[in-house]
This record gives sequence, C-alpha cells and structure tokens, in this order.
Amino acid sequence: MQNMTRTITAITLIGGFAAAAQVQAQEVTLRLAHLWPEVSGNHQRVMQAWADQIEEESNGRIAVEVYPGGSLVPPPDQYDAVSDRIVDVTATVQGYTANRFPLTQIVELPGVSDSGAHGACILQSLYDEGHLDAEYEDTHPLFMFTHGPGMFHVVGTEIREPSDLQGLRIRRPTTVVGNILEELGAQAVGMPAPESYTAMQRGVIDGVALPWEATIGFRLAELVDSHTEIAGMYTLSFIMTMNRGVYESMSAENRAVIDANSGLDWAVLAGEVFDDLDQAGIDDAMANDRPINVIEGGTSHPDWAPAMERSLERYLSEVEERGLPAREVYDRAMELRNTCDA
Repeated sequence: MQNMTRTITAITLIGGFAAAAQVQAQEVTLRLAHLWPEVSGNHQRVMQAWADQIEEESNGRIAVEVYPGGSLVPPPDQYDAVSDRIVDVTATVQGYTANRFPLTQIVELPGVSDSGAHGACILQSLYDEGHLDAEYEDTHPLFMFTHGPGMFHVVGTEIREPSDLQGLRIRRPTTVVGNILEELGAQAVGMPAPESYTAMQRGVIDGVALPWEATIGFRLAELVDSHTEIAGMYTLSFIMTMNRGVYESMSAENRAVIDANSGLDWAVLAGEVFDDLDQAGIDDAMANDRPINVIEGGTSHPDWAPAMERSLERYLSEVEERGLPAREVYDRAMELRNTCDA
C-alpha cells in the first residue's frame, strides 16, 4: 500500500510539473478575429497558417486562438475591437470604418493594381515607406494586402455596358467603390461581404461588387446568374493588425517572432492566396455555364473610362480637401505599380 501511495504521489507530481511547464510555455495567448468563413481558403491558408507559424516559431510560448467568420466580433467592428483590446489581432477591411484610412484606400482606385499579389505589394510598400503611418497610430500593423480585381456578380440580368447598371442595387464594400458605382449609375448599398448572400437571396440587392474568390468563399455562386469583369476597376485593401499595448508588453523574444511574420512576404502571400481562389471562382462559373462578360480594355474602354476617371478625381479631390497628400500618395502608388509588377 505504501509503494502504491508513493507511485500515485510521483505521478501526481509529474503531472503537476507538466501542467506547470505548459502554462509557463504559453506566455501569451492571442485572440485573432477575422471575417472569412472557416471553410474558406483565406482562413485556412492565411489566418490559420499565420497562427500556426507563430506558435511553431515561438516554441509554444505564443498561443493563437482564431475566430473566423465574424464569430467573435462583427466585421465592421473588428478594427476598433483590436484598438480597444476586445481582441488582440484582426484581419479586416480598412474601408469598413469609412473615412478613417483615406490614404490607404487610394490603392482601391481604378487602375492602381492588377491582382491580389500586385496590390498587396503596392499597399505594403506604401506603408513600409511611411506614407500611411498617421492612419495606424492606434494599432500595430503586421501586414496589409488586397484581393484580386473586383467585378460584378448579379442576378436576373447581365451587365455589358454602363447603362445596364442603371438603378441596380449593388453591394459595395467601401465608399471608394461606392463612388465608382454611383458614377456608373448604380445604387450603392453598403454591407460587409458576409452579409451579401442573405441580402441577395432576399432580393435586397441585385448584385455585388466582389472578386471571383468571393463567389465560392461566401457561397454567392449558388445565387448569381452572370458575371462581368472590368479589369482594373478596383482592388480592396485589408489589414492584419495587432493591439499596440499587447505587442509592446511582449518579451523581446516574442516580439521578434511577431516581427518575423510581418511585412511584405506575408502581404504578398495573402494576395497570392486571393489570386489562386479567384481562379477557382472562374473555373466554377465556367463549369456551371454562367455567362462571363469581359469588357475589352477594362477601365480604359471608351464606354467605361469616363466614369472611372470621374470617380478617381472625385476621391483624390475629397481627400486633398482634408489637407492630406492624396495625389502624392497616388503618384507613388502608380510608381510602385511598375516596380511591384516586376
């Protein structure tokens, strides 16, 4: 009996030491909230991949809990949730908080980028060069990226020329894209991407402005009747960012892990994932024999160019009226367009 008691005591002590070691190993637990569904490629290949990389490179000192699909915080509130430390990290759309990131959203203007990876390089480079610093004093940005070319996905009709958009209720992701839609004669309806399916299903909207990726990621392929590509119309900006106080309170060793998983490499990876998923959306549309209208020349087409140019000029002028260097940042973005393409 005495030997059995000693054995039980030893096992208890070993278990206690193991539990204590595990608690000690996980110095920090980060809660990461984002907007994409758990089944989406964005969640699996970017958000969860980043979380796994952080845990691996920190040897378990940093644990990351991932909350996809707006399950912890609704998408429009995710940036503020990080700033207010409701969550520690988020990946969200800057434009969901209107007029807060006007220089960042210059990357969304017509003709700035051609793909997710291209736009990510432009946007991250603008940030790395210091052009956007003043817009992110309340959080610690990790990396920024864009999705692939935004386009139209509609029900009950086809869009071949601007007049086909007259009066259509089209979901817009941000005010920048809303300006484009208004110049084309559509009625812009603001809502986060995850709400698009229900809104389209109920007839609240006639279509959406989203990249190909979203037709699968948000199940819109089940509802859409036709697609229209206008190359260069817009690409949406995103940010992966962290609560500044949480970052600064971490040990130098742990901050080094976060730093190693920030910046251009992760930005471009996120853009490349969007580009891969765009191809999956195209393949799905073709397999289901849904019409795909491709506007020759994209935003340079004579029928479409005037509205694109008006929306661009309108946005730059409005931002400049706020005393911000809109045209300076736009000019640099267009220079980066060439270097990032290379």
